[in-house]
Amino acid sequence: MTIIQNAKIRRARRVRAKINGTADKPRVSVFRSNKTLYAQAIDDVARATIASVSTKDQSEGVKAAQSEVAGKKMGEALKKKGIKKAVFDRGPYLYHGRVKAFVEGLRDAGLEI
Repeated sequence: MTIIQNAKIRRARRVRAKINGTADKPRVSVFRSNKTLYAQAIDDVARATIASVSTKDQSEGVKAAQSEVAGKKMGEALKKKGIKKAVFDRGPYLYHGRVKAFVEGLRDAGLEI
């Protein structure tokens, strides 16, 4: 592994060591590739995915706008399941750009982060 890969792994472990999701307050984890953003709400106690969303099916707009729409979809899906609060897991990514737009979409949908 390169130095950058090791730094990403260490950063992700450091962030996730402080976060734990439950059925009432799941952990919303994001993965960002060059083209798409994937997110899932995870119940760490039951080790189950509650909801998931991606920007893969969206073709119009800039990537940040697509991420915000995905955040709104995720927030609405969680609200339908009766979840009002969540914990955000940014992983090895900075809270900037597409990741930040996704969280703003979650908040716009009425989810408390």
